[in-house]
Amino acid sequence: MTDEEEAEKHYHSGLPGILGTIDTLISKLEAIILALGVLLMATNTVANVIGRFALGESLFFTGEVNRILIIMITFAGIGYAARHGRHIRMSAIYDALPVGGRRALMIVISLFTSLVMFFLMYYSVHYVLDLYDKGRILPALGFPIFIIYVWVPLGFLITGIQYLFTAIKNLTSRDVYLSTSVVDGYKDTETEV
Repeated sequence: MTDEEEAEKHYHSGLPGILGTIDTLISKLEAIILALGVLLMATNTVANVIGRFALGESLFFTGEVNRILIIMITFAGIGYAARHGRHIRMSAIYDALPVGGRRALMIVISLFTSLVMFFLMYYSVHYVLDLYDKGRILPALGFPIFIIYVWVPLGFLITGIQYLFTAIKNLTSRDVYLSTSVVDGYKDTETEV
């Protein structure tokens, strides 16, 4: 296991006090949600394949369960990606700046991204409430469809909080951070054969 994988396994926030505790707890919750989601999706898919080929009939609920899990994994995963600095960066101008300029730009980027996530959360809450008002249900599982979309505003909320924490970390630190625990920089990706 590499040092990076070990650090992700034993994540500890770089934020002080209660913010660090909240960040660490959210991280652990995300990791559990993502792991369970992937395992459940794999189990569900394998069970469906076995059912289809061994019994000659698919499980009627497999598509809906996988749809629920994809939504859950996607929106829990965006917070996870932000927390571990795994988001896409376009950094031509950013890389040309000195450390102070990069830190200032990272603060602006983090705050702006946080605001966008909270904006999307606001609209996704309205979407979920609209689905609730319509009373639609999943055909195979029979429960209200709005329940599966609750992950969307939660994912945006957690991601918005994570970017806000990143801005705070950059405001209180001398280094430039991509997230609360990931220092800005590039790893040497070349290896000798």
